[in-house]
Amino acid sequence: MNDPLSDFQISFQHIDLLVPRVNKGIQFILVISGELKIETSSRFYHMVENDLLVINRNQLYQVQGSEDNRVMILTISDAFMDHHYGDYRNRRFECYSREIDLGREDMIHSIRKLLANVMISYYRQDESYRIEVISYICQMLLILIRSFKEEGSAHEKMDTGDLRLSQIIDYMEKNYDQMMTLEEIAKKYFLSTGYLSRYFKQKMGMGFSRFLMNIRLKHSMKDLLYTSDSISQIAMNNGFPNTKSFSSLFKEVYGMTPHVYRDKHYVQKEDSVQTYSKEDTSNLIRSPEIIAKLNSMILEDQKSFSHTEIKYEKLPLNLSKPMPMKITYPDHILEIGEIIELLKEDVRSQVLDVKKDLQLKYIGIRHLFSNTAIPPEVETDEEIPTTSPYFTIDSALEFMKKHDLSLFVRADYMDISRNEEQYFTKLTQFIRHCLQLYGESFIKQWHVMFYEPYYTGVEAKELQRVYLKLHEVLKTVIPSIQVGVYMPFSFHKEQTSKNHAWQLDYGVSIDFIGYNANQNEVIDFKEMADTKFDLAKDYIKEKTDKMKHYLKRNNIEKPLHLVSWNTLSGNTRYTNGTFFRGALVLKNVLDIANDVKTVALWINTTVHEDVGKDKRYRMDGVELFHYLNGKRPAYFALMFLKRLHGEIVAHGKDYVMTKNERGYQLILMNSNIINPYYSVEDTFLQKLNKEIHITISGMAEGEYQIRKHVFDKDHGALYTKWWNLNSKHGMDAEIIDYIINSSRPSLEIFDESIEEDWSFYSYLTSNAIHFFDIRKTYN
Repeated sequence: MNDPLSDFQISFQHIDLLVPRVNKGIQFILVISGELKIETSSRFYHMVENDLLVINRNQLYQVQGSEDNRVMILTISDAFMDHHYGDYRNRRFECYSREIDLGREDMIHSIRKLLANVMISYYRQDESYRIEVISYICQMLLILIRSFKEEGSAHEKMDTGDLRLSQIIDYMEKNYDQMMTLEEIAKKYFLSTGYLSRYFKQKMGMGFSRFLMNIRLKHSMKDLLYTSDSISQIAMNNGFPNTKSFSSLFKEVYGMTPHVYRDKHYVQKEDSVQTYSKEDTSNLIRSPEIIAKLNSMILEDQKSFSHTEIKYEKLPLNLSKPMPMKITYPDHILEIGEIIELLKEDVRSQVLDVKKDLQLKYIGIRHLFSNTAIPPEVETDEEIPTTSPYFTIDSALEFMKKHDLSLFVRADYMDISRNEEQYFTKLTQFIRHCLQLYGESFIKQWHVMFYEPYYTGVEAKELQRVYLKLHEVLKTVIPSIQVGVYMPFSFHKEQTSKNHAWQLDYGVSIDFIGYNANQNEVIDFKEMADTKFDLAKDYIKEKTDKMKHYLKRNNIEKPLHLVSWNTLSGNTRYTNGTFFRGALVLKNVLDIANDVKTVALWINTTVHEDVGKDKRYRMDGVELFHYLNGKRPAYFALMFLKRLHGEIVAHGKDYVMTKNERGYQLILMNSNIINPYYSVEDTFLQKLNKEIHITISGMAEGEYQIRKHVFDKDHGALYTKWWNLNSKHGMDAEIIDYIINSSRPSLEIFDESIEEDWSFYSYLTSNAIHFFDIRKTYN
């Protein structure tokens, strides 16, 4: 190509009339101002300011415009498309901005911007304008191909380079309503009947008669939808020999009779514009108003769509025959380290946030009898002491009781063994004190878990003895309190350690079992190969299932508490922060929701790291708050689970849909297990993005308000704002407040009228969550 722009026709014009023509190539029509009415062989398009329409190759169309319209038209040649897109002849593009499905708005915004930039570059014509124009056009075509392509019909596949075939098709398109036979056409174009029959079938993939009937059917659709003509009139006006042949072909193609189709797809009646003159009436515009109009369009459309390579999935949901399931929410244990943390105002504030937004039931604590929580008794000569060793801890317990929270105590073997007699004396006195002050209804909900880790030098008999004594002491004072054990469990061996196997013989004395499941445990972070990280996929669910089967084989069925866990995070604070894991957190909890009673979470990073001062970096838990008091991804991910209510009517690996008294709710997830070190590479992450085409059938008809919440690395992830606003000079209160207040999921509102199937698109980045609240309206 000597002239790179010879494959493109670019114009900015006012249109009164464009006479019927068969489009060559791909054409973008963008209305800058005024109105257009475009009539194709099968329908009408009413276009106003900012409306965008793509006309496909070999599509017959004509145009009528208002007095004051301004229209941009870009036509891309078949030759350019054939050269750069091998599948071009097998595709057509359904792109009309007023009829796009929900979720495609950003793509239309981007095409508009690119069209405006094409025109501005073309008229400016600086030294690089040819490269700019081709670049913008290629970006538009990428969006069109990746997001709006459909299987092409015989018309799109027709070879317009074959002049004789093109003339025959053009004649058939313009005279479809007349009597026409293969013999007449063969004679008209100086061909034998047999040769034309073979030639036509070879080129078009179907016989002459069937192709003609398809043309007539396509044109009849316009009469069926836009006129009040009878079915027999429509059949006659479009060249069918009789009503029966029209109805039979229509039912074969559309699966219903013309009468039923018209009732289901009623649209406003139209006057055909086929009475146009035989010549175009339009004029090109070259004036400063062009640049002003296009610049304003670019400035108004702030959204953009990333047209990188993405995964594409179709998700059909049929609600007409639901098998409703009850939603199961596991309660949460909020780990705070020592109970005295509850005396801090910022911790109390965080606890109340979690109580409001998540399914919080328990406060998890360690080292119950530390000197800071219950100081040693002070000798006094008073007959009745005026001080109490429980003064500090009572303040924390009163806060818990007021907000309906229970204790989940980790009783470490090491804490007990330092002075066993003293420990059990303190425990007895403390429980009696609490019963006296708060009553049994509060204390009986407490859980006490005997803990000794997997790798221990303590003999099984010793662990058994101490646990049974702990059980006896607590049950003697309050039989209704829950006493259980932590059971280490090997994923690969599918059994507990020999030092903990005694637990299998004492099920009668065990009320519950705690366990851990950490995806980081099965990864060697020195290995960088992607295949290694497949080990972590579904690890938490699989370990839970294996443990349940193991216990069942040993005749133990006790409530399970996931007291320590984590999704894949890497082994540094950097990867833990930059690798967005929202969908992984939600999916893991959803996967085990029916298997466990509680899932533990750490309140914040500061408390979590203080508990393990001897370790370089903590990977044994999921934190809800950051150092800044900002909410971490796990907080928002689990908040969506708490907001989900009603009965589950559809569910799968990465989605859940419910029906409730307000309407419906739908959660979509794009869960990806990858090497966390790759999470800083945008090019790699973009390949994990996913576009889902959702089609929901069986919804109750009516008007709905759709609330769409998007939670991903750009909408809600604390670290994104943290890195963007960080400075070598540090942060002050203003910056920190801004980060905290702006790091939350986005919200969009849409109005939808749902009559039949509802179809829309959702574009999810890696580990993103989209939450749709589909509310029925009653206006």
